[in-house]
Formats: sequence, C-alpha cells, structure tokens
Amino acid sequence: MKELLQNGTVNRVLGWKKGDLPYNPEPAFFNNADELSEFVYDGFCGANLSKYMIAASALEGKTLVLLKPCDSYSFVQLMKEHRVDREKAYIIGIGCKGKLDIERIKAEGVKGIEKISGAEIDGACDTLKIDTIYGEKTVSYKDAMLERCHVCKGKEHRIYDELALESADTLDSERFQGVEAIENMTPEQKFEFFKNELSKCIRCNACRNVCPACSCRKCVFDSTKFDSAQKANVDEFEEKMFHIIRAFHVAGRCTDCGECSRVCPQGIPLHLFNRKFIKDINTYYGEYQAGNNVEDETPLTDFTFDDLEPGERR
Repeated sequence: MKELLQNGTVNRVLGWKKGDLPYNPEPAFFNNADELSEFVYDGFCGANLSKYMIAASALEGKTLVLLKPCDSYSFVQLMKEHRVDREKAYIIGIGCKGKLDIERIKAEGVKGIEKISGAEIDGACDTLKIDTIYGEKTVSYKDAMLERCHVCKGKEHRIYDELALESADTLDSERFQGVEAIENMTPEQKFEFFKNELSKCIRCNACRNVCPACSCRKCVFDSTKFDSAQKANVDEFEEKMFHIIRAFHVAGRCTDCGECSRVCPQGIPLHLFNRKFIKDINTYYGEYQAGNNVEDETPLTDFTFDDLEPGERR
C-alpha cells in the first residue's frame, strides 16, 4: 500500500484504522504513507468497505480498497447498478478467517476487556486470549464469530486486482435455517416474534446507512412530511413500516453481507428479512446470488413468461 501510494498508482487507501478500544477498528481513508501507521487489519475488521467506494469514485485518481471475499459481492452489485466506477478502484482482495462479534464475546461472561490476543490475521484463529481487569479469559474464535461468517458464501473474491493473505473456511451452518424456523411458526407466532424484535428499534438508521444496497442519494424516510426523521418510534406501525419497506427496496439486490445486523445497537436480526426474500427468489425464480458477477440479470428486473403472477405460489 505504501509503495502504490508513493509511486502514484493510487491517490489514497481505503481500509481500517485503530479505534479507541481494542475491538472497534474503524473504516478510514489514508492519504499518504505516513498515515498508514494507523492502519490495522484483524478479526474485528468486519466493516464492508464497498459502500464507501461510491463517494471515492467521485474523487480524483484511484482509491486502493481492501475487500474481503463477502465484500467483493457488494462491490460487484454496486458496479451493476452504476454506483461505483471500476476504473477508479484498485482492489486488493484480502483474506478472511472469519470476523468477530464483540457482543458474542461479552455473552460468554467476559467483562472489563483491556486487551485481546488471537485476532491477528496471521494467527491460527483457534482461541482468543482476553486480558480483563478480572484476569485472563479465553473464548473460542469460532464461538465469537459473526453470524454471517458461519453461513459464509465462500472465500473466492468476485473481483480484485491482486490478492493478499490467506482465508480459512468458516462455513458450518445452513444459510436459511433461521428463516425456515420462522416460516414454521403460526401467523400469530411470527407476528409476536417480529413485534418483539422490531420494538427494540430506536430508528438510528445505522442499518440503512451501512447497507451497500441502500445507496439512494435521497431517502424517502428522510422526509419530514411523514414524521419518519424522528429518532424514536411514534407507534408500532411506523417501526415495522421502515424495516419492511427497506427489505422490499433491497430485494434481489441484497448480497447478504450482514452489515445491517452487525451495526444494529439493539441486536435486531435484520438480516432475516433480507434472507427471506433471497430464499423466496431462489424458490420462485431460480438460484441467484446478488453480486456474483456483472452479467447476470437480477430476478426482479428480468422477465420471462414462466414468472409467477401476482398472488401465485408454487
């Protein structure tokens, strides 16, 4: 990265920098080699950097961006939608051994965290050693991974200019298991499940702001005419409307990157909405993975005479 900055191949680097805590690195632009002293890449660098490339595409020169395998699907999807400029990106496909969820670590009873070892990308990724104010704790790396890593789409980058670091297979769960569990509920149970989850929503808009598929320049939910700019819910219907409309908006375009659930401060499993749409699209229109390549027509923008009619089920 330093070499490419210094020889003028790229004008900036988009990566992650150290945060104020040992488990919260932040997406960041680095404009020169000296600034790269703050660069970090470890198991906590879960942020998908693809969406930041929308703004970077408008800047002068090329931006070097680091994309994990799952991130590369989002970048390809944004290319299909003409939201990013491929010629303005120098893509390093960076290896991934699974990304970590600090909330899962805390759920293991770990408190007062001072330092975490074992999250380094060059490590074996077996055990995390955590120094706390109460002494040393250990947590299995696998048990601390984000949900999305357990249903990983694979470690093959969909697009890159060069590759760096090795990946490790983390797939150990069925992708639609959570969706099927909800499908097996009665209508009353489904309603209670989502009522309970969505009632936690504080309308911080973190899910919308982080989502690569939510890339509209102006969002209907920012309009003050509908009282939707508030940070607290007016009533139960409004909170449901926001998430259901957003799920419809990204249907057929969501790459299942899981960022919505990762950033939700209330721990709402928002990915379940999107995964339901993905599952139904696969069932009714054929297997499809958003962001797999630029050429594929998306199911909801392509037409065949065999498509389902409104209200029809097979």
